[in-house]
Amino acid sequence: MSAAKAKKSGKTIRIRQVGSGIGCPVQMRETLKALGLGKMHRVAERVDTKEVRGMIAKIPHLVEVVE
Repeated sequence: MSAAKAKKSGKTIRIRQVGSGIGCPVQMRETLKALGLGKMHRVAERVDTKEVRGMIAKIPHLVEVVE
């Protein structure tokens, strides 16, 4: 499903940062930034796509999915 189709259907996911990116490899910090996070306890709402789910899977110790 493309991002445009998912956006029209209204399927979104809320992601909260629960861990700090300090001391993490650069790729993990870049993934946090790509998700729209960067500071602790911030919540970002993204379209629920396989790409976003993959980013969450890369840094499960730093983020949590908020329902």
